[in-house]
Amino acid sequence: MGTKAHKEQAVRNVKIGIITLSTTRRLPEDKSGQWMREQAQKEGHEVVFHQVLPDQAESIKETVLRVIHDHAPHALLLTGGTGVSERDVTIEAVKPLLEKELTAFGVLFAQFSFEEIGSAAMLSRATAGVIGKTVLFCMPGSLRACQLACQSLIFPELGHLAKHASET
Repeated sequence: MGTKAHKEQAVRNVKIGIITLSTTRRLPEDKSGQWMREQAQKEGHEVVFHQVLPDQAESIKETVLRVIHDHAPHALLLTGGTGVSERDVTIEAVKPLLEKELTAFGVLFAQFSFEEIGSAAMLSRATAGVIGKTVLFCMPGSLRACQLACQSLIFPELGHLAKHASET
């Protein structure tokens, strides 16, 4: 079956969780998370969870697992904590949880980022993978980075990914 046929069978109403990692922002100041929430809803998806957490690996890991267990989202979007500073621990927290990695996501995101911001794109460690039946995306915390990842990569394939991840 080709890509077109797969997309025709995609999940139409995707359940999405959003987690923003930040030690300085709260939900009202979460521009990236709020944008993703609004965009997902515009596209007919349901946001089942949205929270801002501090950049703490154990808290990230526990929350990711709790959200997957309690809300069963098709997709979980994490923004923030993907850089190279000591406090950027999102990847270290979630990578051990991934059952399958979507290695092309980070590569494609870096390529698109490079076209927009040049060599600074190499500072991002954007990652994606599957935990159980949930597709997880980790992207930088800036609004522009979230818009780029969501518009160019995540939302165009979200239903398609959700369909495949939910297959038994």
